[in-house]
Amino acid sequence: VEKTVMKLSIIVPVYNVLPYIRCCLDSLVNQTAEDYEILLVDDGSTDGTAAVLEEYRDRFPELVGLRRVDNGGQGRARNFAIQEARGDFLGFIDSDDSIAPDMYEKLLTKAEETGADVAVCDWLARYDDGREETLPACLQEHPLASAGSACNKIFRRELVGDVRFPAGLWYEDFYFSALMLLRANRVEYVREPLYIYRRHQDSTMRNNNSAKNLDMLKIMELLSKQMLPEHREDFEFFLINHVLLDTISRVSRQDTPDRGEVLAQLRAYVREKIPSLDSCSCYKNESVKRRLIMRLNYMGLDRLAMGILDMKGRLSK
Repeated sequence: VEKTVMKLSIIVPVYNVLPYIRCCLDSLVNQTAEDYEILLVDDGSTDGTAAVLEEYRDRFPELVGLRRVDNGGQGRARNFAIQEARGDFLGFIDSDDSIAPDMYEKLLTKAEETGADVAVCDWLARYDDGREETLPACLQEHPLASAGSACNKIFRRELVGDVRFPAGLWYEDFYFSALMLLRANRVEYVREPLYIYRRHQDSTMRNNNSAKNLDMLKIMELLSKQMLPEHREDFEFFLINHVLLDTISRVSRQDTPDRGEVLAQLRAYVREKIPSLDSCSCYKNESVKRRLIMRLNYMGLDRLAMGILDMKGRLSK
């Protein structure tokens, strides 16, 4: 059966998010964009979330599609929906987050006006205690700097092609977004915090599971197959930012028995791929502060690096 084409498919993998799912769905069904669908994939929820999803599907039958699968992680759930999506563009939302009413209208308008393959917006971080903080999509000037997440973007379906999220791995968002940014002929930005990111303790970014962070090395290996040798400089950019800076810094803050062994594996991987930081051109282009933390992490002095970061954080308050 030929699929009816529309402007946008919003894909939402859902698993046990009963306290947050209504806020998420309300923000999606009330978008100012026209000609879109919402594809919900219930990844085996057991907490009452499924009943809420069925309620929204029944209330908005023209807008909301629902599929239930056995629990297999959000990457796999997203892949099911990509197969069924009818949109010229794809968007991905985490089910404990929400978005501004005009997020997709603004991203679609930007993409249509410029011919962009990917359109990106900034973040609004919302903490459990009610605090809010605006976060830019990119912390540094580089065409691949916004690769961390798929959620604050729309992707042209033709660009996505046969690329899928790695199933069962953490950081699958990063893999997908990295490949999309690499493939894109044009990426455009809407400099407004339109994606509302709920920051709570059990998210991937604030986890206390050291070993699972080694999934980042599996992701980097998958990327290396796509990027090397012709995109070596871009691969090294991902390596120093997502392994040497972000992942090592994250694990070094954790309190787990295997923390030291995980840090050693992360560091060894970076050193194998980049035997000398001083010969890495993208390292030289980083800010002084980021270079300092990267170098300390590279040398195994990550606790010192965290002390410096914490001191800078206190001084800036």
